[in-house]
Amino acid sequence: MKKDLILCGVGGQGILSIATVIGEAATKAGLFLKQAEVHGMSQRGGDVQSNLRLSDTEIYSDLIPKAKADLLISMEPMEVLRYLPYLNKNSWIVTNSKPFVNIPDYPDEAKLFAELDTFPNLKKLDIEEVAKSIMMPKSANMVLLGMAAKYLEILSVDQLKEAIKTVFARKGEAIVEANLKAFEEGMKN
Repeated sequence: MKKDLILCGVGGQGILSIATVIGEAATKAGLFLKQAEVHGMSQRGGDVQSNLRLSDTEIYSDLIPKAKADLLISMEPMEVLRYLPYLNKNSWIVTNSKPFVNIPDYPDEAKLFAELDTFPNLKKLDIEEVAKSIMMPKSANMVLLGMAAKYLEILSVDQLKEAIKTVFARKGEAIVEANLKAFEEGMKN
């Protein structure tokens, strides 16, 4: 089995933490993993993107060809538009439904969502609101990962939870528990 994932967002939203959790889970599962990241402007609110390729057989390239991504996980709905050429009719999009408006010419939200809503396999949710509702506002990215968990297929929920524990362990038990709770909340949606 093979899964090609594109993760995208804006610097500071936690997209690279999602990539780290998935990568940790894949490594522990004994999967082959290739990853390519772009995050040069991440500290300034620029776009952040990661290609993750997971497989039970060897992978030779870290870049996903156009029309070959299985899943697009996005912290920022406008960023989805950049990566539509990498999707196909069977791909899934899992995205935040609340834009992070950090540029003066951000597109009209109604037009943005009208375009996104034409995609047949779309899951969207205001993950920041969900994170706030469970008193975990800094864990919105784990809400998003929880939403995407069932579409990963190559990794189980338990493998992802174990990876969350490992990745956040150095920050203490309270942070681990907050991220696990956020992940579980995302799985409900």
